[in-house]
Amino acid sequence: MTLGDITFQTASVPTVDTSFYKMSPAQAAFFKTQTGIDDDDDLKRHILEVQAKAYKASHSRRLRNKFGFLRLNLSNFSVYEHILKLGRERPDAVLLDIGCCFGVDARKAAADGFPAKNIIASDVVEEFLQLSHELFKTTPASYPGSLLPGDILDPEFLSIVAPSVDVFPAPAIDLSSLKSLSPLHGRVSAINAIAFFHLFNEEKQLYIARALAGLLSAQPGSVICGLDNGAVEKGTITNNLSGIEYRGFAHSPESWSSLWDGEVFEKGTVKVETELAEFPVDDKGHFLMMMRWSVTRL
Repeated sequence: MTLGDITFQTASVPTVDTSFYKMSPAQAAFFKTQTGIDDDDDLKRHILEVQAKAYKASHSRRLRNKFGFLRLNLSNFSVYEHILKLGRERPDAVLLDIGCCFGVDARKAAADGFPAKNIIASDVVEEFLQLSHELFKTTPASYPGSLLPGDILDPEFLSIVAPSVDVFPAPAIDLSSLKSLSPLHGRVSAINAIAFFHLFNEEKQLYIARALAGLLSAQPGSVICGLDNGAVEKGTITNNLSGIEYRGFAHSPESWSSLWDGEVFEKGTVKVETELAEFPVDDKGHFLMMMRWSVTRL
């Protein structure tokens, strides 16, 4: 089976192991506040019901891998406070959560003060966005953020343009009216692309980088960040995740930095920061080499 350009070696479609369900105190507090469900058992039941519906729509690793879709990933990044500051201080700053699944990071940013009306979350699986409302017990009318389905590899959804050089603030745009991301060229202050690039091969990763770079505002401090499979040397990697072997392409810190600084953006116009580290995935000695990264316009 495949997910993006990742190939999985498994005899059958893997099932969700609910024994992996576990939330930190911070996660529990967030989801209880957002859903209005205070009882732990009731909250677990609600989340599992939504997860089951989503898994029928897409057998995504995001839905079965130790409930990764519940993680408050972006808020654990050092750049997160900078992103919130952009939301508070930059007029009409836009936050894009790409490949968002249920848009948990987008909801968390809204809860922490980034204006929800200026947040747009997007995923290729439209059912995930519909179920986001069910997960958080909202409706399109009650939640001011925007949820936009679409395929970033489709030029009709997001065309590639050169990175903007216009540092003047763009006029406000009604995100809820958008049918594609292209009207946001040069308008986006922050892009969250966590666990997104590593779904694709090397050629498509470059394509996506150029597509997202065209969205980023030229104002200094505008930032793209992510967390993806990484490697000491770029190339095809093989990992074992909960007993399932999969193959995909991973950049090294050096190749990732040179891609953004010199190939996607003119050299010297962005600051690229990377951190490569091993993340344990089970109690059997399996781990993933992951790269946390950010690209900030200077």
